[in-house]
Amino acid sequence: MRNDGRRANELRPLELEPDFLEQPHGSVLFAQGKTKVLCTASIQEGVPRWLYGKGRGWLTAEYSLLPASTGDRTEREASRGRLGGRTVEIQRLIGRSIRGVTDFEALGERTLWVDCDVLQADGGTRCAAISGAYVAARRALDRFGLSRTLTGPVAAVSVGIVDGEALLDLDYSEDSQAEVDMNVVMTGDGELVEVQATAERTPFTRARLDELLELASAGIEEIATAQEEAASAVRA
Repeated sequence: MRNDGRRANELRPLELEPDFLEQPHGSVLFAQGKTKVLCTASIQEGVPRWLYGKGRGWLTAEYSLLPASTGDRTEREASRGRLGGRTVEIQRLIGRSIRGVTDFEALGERTLWVDCDVLQADGGTRCAAISGAYVAARRALDRFGLSRTLTGPVAAVSVGIVDGEALLDLDYSEDSQAEVDMNVVMTGDGELVEVQATAERTPFTRARLDELLELASAGIEEIATAQEEAASAVRA
């Protein structure tokens, strides 16, 4: 049993609250255990200059940790005058993940903006942001009759090896002591979008890699069910 009583193959409790905000075209408060991420999506007419006249749209993702989201206050990156390397990496990961299931011709010459703000961090924030971003994007696109833009669901989950055991959905206490840390992004059809795997302490075998991928696949299947329920919820 883990610190919070979960089994090795058990996700933290999922709570998805669609339309959490009124102003964005689509939004969801995505909670996975103590990790809480507010994801919003907005559709804007027009595309970057390099896409003008090509009949295709674009998607841009942004990510941030709110100052009080971690144990110690996180300085706003705007006060430093530039984005940190971690933030840039995560923004690009979110963008790649959602683009992997996006038909840009169906979107037309529009830009889909996805913003993910971490309200509370307890491990797995980038994965929660990806899973929440998909729901927010679905809600926004459905509002404008552009539901064909997304060709299917996409979700992400963390897995890792802690004290020699393969675990699904690591919280911060597990992530900080993991021998292997891995983030997996998959489509609803089980196809891989991205795998980020690092041997933090000791190398791992191909057999352990396959074990972690199987663990992630089962977790993502469960997340996808929660996503579909939230994305298709009737608007108030």
